[in-house]
Amino acid sequence: MAQGTGRLSDKVAIVTGASSGIGRVTAKLFAAEGAKVVVGARRESELASLVDEIKASGGTAVSLAGDVRSEDYAKALVALAVKAFGRLDIAFNNAGTLGEGGASTGVSEAGWNDAVAINLTGSFLGAKHQIAEMTKHGGGSVIFTSTFVGYSSSFPGVAAYAASKSGLIGLTQTLASEFGPQNVRVNAVLPGAIETEMYREMNDTPDKAAFVTNLHALKRVGRPEEVARSVLYLASEDSSFVTGTALLVDGGLSITRT
Repeated sequence: MAQGTGRLSDKVAIVTGASSGIGRVTAKLFAAEGAKVVVGARRESELASLVDEIKASGGTAVSLAGDVRSEDYAKALVALAVKAFGRLDIAFNNAGTLGEGGASTGVSEAGWNDAVAINLTGSFLGAKHQIAEMTKHGGGSVIFTSTFVGYSSSFPGVAAYAASKSGLIGLTQTLASEFGPQNVRVNAVLPGAIETEMYREMNDTPDKAAFVTNLHALKRVGRPEEVARSVLYLASEDSSFVTGTALLVDGGLSITRT
């Protein structure tokens, strides 16, 4: 894409959970649409290869490996965006974990706390520092990756995942209300089953995969690229009057009962 013609031209974006899946694909799409991208995740080697891919395609990116459970890491990502590119306009808080599964009566306190720390607290800590920087430059867009699980439907054995991810919807609405007057928009995407490492971990037998596929009205699982395009919409000025929303990108899973 020609310089200056993308939907995110001259914008600066942070993407967490960028080493694979939805985060990786979204970071590449942001860069292709003209954004300067700061990518974060725990796996440094995967981030390095992502930055190389973005640069090879004519984009601009830097990386910083770390753990979203750390507030210092949240601060460092924002500081890197400002140091490298002078500002921050967009943040996609996508890092997440399935957490400890199984019967809820057997989930450990540590397992529960870890899921909440990564999925909910980590996203809050990121947004806390991202929004503080965005308000210095006239606003911005913050996007969280939530899920339909625990929102429009759920399953046994995923209590920590469902609770921590659905908590992001309350966070989305609150931050949208609080910072709307400063032109910061806050939204969440709620993917259905998407062909990622996490999906394959959850659905590790043909029977499980067939069951989940059939839950969707479209009778297929989604691709990371399909979620990335919805995130791009929320990041761009195409959604300039959209804030506080929980955007289902779920192939009709939430309305299917057959």
